[in-house]
Amino acid sequence: MAASDITRGQLERNLSQKLQAFYHEKLGRRPERITCQFFDEKLAIVLEKVTIPSERLLLESKHPDFAYELRNQLDMQMKPLLQVLLEEILGTGVVTMLINTDLKKDVSGIIAVLSDIPSIRDPESIPKVKKEKVVNSNNE
Repeated sequence: MAASDITRGQLERNLSQKLQAFYHEKLGRRPERITCQFFDEKLAIVLEKVTIPSERLLLESKHPDFAYELRNQLDMQMKPLLQVLLEEILGTGVVTMLINTDLKKDVSGIIAVLSDIPSIRDPESIPKVKKEKVVNSNNE
């Protein structure tokens, strides 16, 4: 299926599945739930139930700050790998990306600023997309 043949919803589901596999491979834990939402040339991702057993152990210890330091280091190491993964899945460049995790709430957030909207069948379904971008992407 070419990128322009898929819908926004299909792309978001595909992205969620690939992210679950990525987190399972890198951290040994699949996020329980992933929500992806495009906004023009931006992508917001929320990952729920992401803490790994070693982080939970540290959170319950006398030194919970170590759990946050561990996650910060993991996020920093995964960031360039996630950027490549997003670019492959979306078929567009990632200009910048932010990652943060709240271990007590067991949730991570990723915000990616894209170089362009992804090539999909229904670009008008992306909130905030300007009409001229839809016309230009349909003419390509």
